[in-house]
Amino acid sequence: MNTSALLQYLPIFIMFFIALAFVVVAMLASHYLGPKKYSKVKYNVFECGIHSEGNARNPFAVKYFLTALLFVLFDVEVIFMYPWATNFKELGIFGVIEVLTFSAILLVGLYYLLKKDVLNIEE
Repeated sequence: MNTSALLQYLPIFIMFFIALAFVVVAMLASHYLGPKKYSKVKYNVFECGIHSEGNARNPFAVKYFLTALLFVLFDVEVIFMYPWATNFKELGIFGVIEVLTFSAILLVGLYYLLKKDVLNIEE
């Protein structure tokens, strides 16, 4: 690679090293200059203002995980629709048919999930 091509990337390298230096300086400054107050209250477990009760390893419903996975699945649908939305004029009627087919398949999946009562967490 010749030097003129490397010079084109010089601003990117400079910005990368400035950002890296800022992160390192900020972390070191907060570590060395920050307050160091150790107390029993500081090391207590605290979550949302509610005192913890019982064992943290108690099992809970798998439906919470299913709901999260379904959210990710339908969120990815939007990611796949973005390229279509940016190029829908060039795709023409073929693109419209494709996105309608894609949406129909996802709606069939959503209907199946509703019929299987997967989204009902209250059990």
